[in-house]
Amino acid sequence: MTGDVETTGIARWDTRFAVPEYVFGTEPNAFLFSQRHLLQPGMRALALADGEGRNGVWLAQQGLDVLSVDASRVGLEKARKLAAAREVQITTELADLGNWEWGRDGFDVAVAIFIQFAGPVIRDAIFAGMQRALKSGGLLILQGYRPEQLDYGTGGPPVIENLYTAEMLRTALADMEILLLREHDSIIREGHGHDGMSALIDLVARKR
Repeated sequence: MTGDVETTGIARWDTRFAVPEYVFGTEPNAFLFSQRHLLQPGMRALALADGEGRNGVWLAQQGLDVLSVDASRVGLEKARKLAAAREVQITTELADLGNWEWGRDGFDVAVAIFIQFAGPVIRDAIFAGMQRALKSGGLLILQGYRPEQLDYGTGGPPVIENLYTAEMLRTALADMEILLLREHDSIIREGHGHDGMSALIDLVARKR
């Protein structure tokens, strides 16, 4: 979910998701799909701000044990419906990631696709939480928008401080081993929510 985690923002996302179609489509994010070679059946996966569940459900289809977390009840209801339609199971949890109990060493992989609802303070807490939640050797798979996305206007928050740069990610994840970090401009087609040429940054990192 790419929105404000405060109550008004959650209500806005509930309203946005309260339509028959899936706002960001039902297929997994293309970058996540490209990293499928890193995934193994039985891994425990954390799908962060998973919205209507397209990524969490796809992870379950790969044989992973998935916890799909989002702040929107409506989004999670649609995620459960998508899982049922795809004949897989996911666990869902309604949570504000800015105040969530992440736990420690619980997940083999964390997936953070366009989780740019958070400004710098909340983002720091989320990035720290993601790292705590991963087991030693666990993987973080992340894609986000760069500041240049404001010129494209094809998705994401219209707030520059919520967007990612390579330097910001290296700093936030300084304790992890960065396996891939790539900036690029590419066309994405993810429902009508993310549609068109986009300024993207991709990352895969491993907890030491």
